[in-house]
Amino acid sequence: MPTVTPAEGTVRRSDLRNVAIVAHVDHGKTTLVDAMLWQSGAFRANQDVDERVMDSGDLEREKGITILAKNTAVHYTTPEGEDVVINIIDTPGHADFGGEVERGLSMVDGVVLLVDASEGPLPQTRFVLRKALAAKLPVILVINKVDRPDSRIAEVVDDTYELFMDLDATEEQIDFPIVYACARDGRASLERPADGSIPDNDNLQPLFRTILDTIPAPEYTPGAPLQAHVTNLDASPFLGRLALCRIHQGEIRKGQQAAWIRNDGSVQQVRITELLMTEALERKPAEQAGPGDIIAIAGIPEIMIGETLADPEDPRPLPPITVDEPAISMTIGTNTSPLVGRVKGAKVTARLVKDRLDRELVGNVSLRVLPTDRPDAWEVQGRGELALAILVEQMRREGYELTVGKPQVVTKVIDGVLHEPVERLTVDAPEEYLGAITQLLNVRKGRMENMTNHGTGWVRMDWVVPSRGLIGFRTEFLTETRGTGIAHHVFDGFAPWSGELRTRPTGSLVADRSGQATAYAMFNLQERGSLFVEPSTEVYEGMVVGENSRGDDMDVNITKERKLTNMRSSTGEELERLVPPRRLSLEQALEFCREDECVEVTPEAVRIRKVVLDQKERARALAHRKRAR
Repeated sequence: MPTVTPAEGTVRRSDLRNVAIVAHVDHGKTTLVDAMLWQSGAFRANQDVDERVMDSGDLEREKGITILAKNTAVHYTTPEGEDVVINIIDTPGHADFGGEVERGLSMVDGVVLLVDASEGPLPQTRFVLRKALAAKLPVILVINKVDRPDSRIAEVVDDTYELFMDLDATEEQIDFPIVYACARDGRASLERPADGSIPDNDNLQPLFRTILDTIPAPEYTPGAPLQAHVTNLDASPFLGRLALCRIHQGEIRKGQQAAWIRNDGSVQQVRITELLMTEALERKPAEQAGPGDIIAIAGIPEIMIGETLADPEDPRPLPPITVDEPAISMTIGTNTSPLVGRVKGAKVTARLVKDRLDRELVGNVSLRVLPTDRPDAWEVQGRGELALAILVEQMRREGYELTVGKPQVVTKVIDGVLHEPVERLTVDAPEEYLGAITQLLNVRKGRMENMTNHGTGWVRMDWVVPSRGLIGFRTEFLTETRGTGIAHHVFDGFAPWSGELRTRPTGSLVADRSGQATAYAMFNLQERGSLFVEPSTEVYEGMVVGENSRGDDMDVNITKERKLTNMRSSTGEELERLVPPRRLSLEQALEFCREDECVEVTPEAVRIRKVVLDQKERARALAHRKRAR
């Protein structure tokens, strides 16, 4: 693709490129950035650098996904000797963090789209590509992992062309260059290798060259007043809040005065106390920056995402950053269980919880916090349950105790008709589980749109399913496919309400009194279903201690002790015959919840409980609901 000619009266910076790397989860974005950093000389030969160095957060490393968009700068020297800085934005691949993708795309002039050579385009590939095409950004296609033994490069390229046409890409956007890569080995080639073989080139030079030839250099008008867009926020223990900006016009210098244009339209004069630019993975002080540069500035404690820094003599605001509407909500409030405050130093008050949620809003534009009818609980809306679960997990690790409600969908009334969010789901599974998966999704009001059999014993199915039908789907899906199935989904819009769903066919085993769980009681209860607790665990009335094999809830006495006799001890025989408990993670606990249940989250434990703890009150409420029907 030829380099775009600048508009009349504008010029381009040939020494700079801004590019985002977008892809589905686990298709190799962060691994490719690692290789680009190494081959550009960002690290010393003997430097000890972690794999996936851009995934710096604990949760990112544990889950193996990118949660926050981050930028790095690669210095590349062309064969002609010209030094070019390539600013790279590593964006999340999961649609639940789409707000990060949208902000990342607002900072760049083109994208590198990674697609796995075996899996091909998946739902979140569609999501990130749709955003790039809507922003009219040029695209470079990188077919990654071409050395996989099950790679099918030609088919994946054809599938990608079909995806572009399905998303109404223009002729210029469809005319994209293709690079074949093995990011793990740091290899790339413009020549298509045979399936399962590595590229014939032993470095990433073809990719660097393609970026310079395809991604336009930043365009600006000489002499235009300063315009810098705040696209993200960070914090420094020494400098306080940092505003990450893309400069669109003009220059900015350390110590200068600037006009801060807020989102409400008001203008305030501020001073740029510190100016930082990224080199490899570090931010280093700089004296000035020009059009196209991505910078961090300090000195404005209350600056927010989407605001503009402009020339004090001629303040011109840039358009606000818009993100997709939230689709999932959950209630987050203070811990109201009998075990609240048992952890030393835990943060349990409503004021502390509200302050933490307000701080999250500063840097997360895709999140909303709304009041409820309770002063100690708030409705938090986000893109998906994973994004909300990540927030709760971060708060848990920071020492907060919370009560978290079951995830619900955010509905809309369109032309007088109630609409709910729907998801596009792609399932890859062995052929023998086709019937079980179809039955599972039919119950959840899913509609199959396409099925492909590659002749390898695996099938790929595309479904459109209500978002609430996918809450709790993952656990059942993995059970039905014996852990072999792969499922990915992405928000696909709103559709009319599809009726009542019962997504969990089983009930709960609920403790009917407080005390410690005993092996004797658990041995007798494990015939009723699977248990979530182990012997000596402290329980309370209304706490869910297991899953009932039948559809109704059952109140059980899990604290019952065997009477001690002179012949045997009270627990001697049961410990050897107990089935190990099912330990639920936070995401699994949120999936398991029913409407009348919630999750108690503390720094040390995650427990499921009934919203109403007293079993007599629950029985009266159930009888009232049955009479109302």
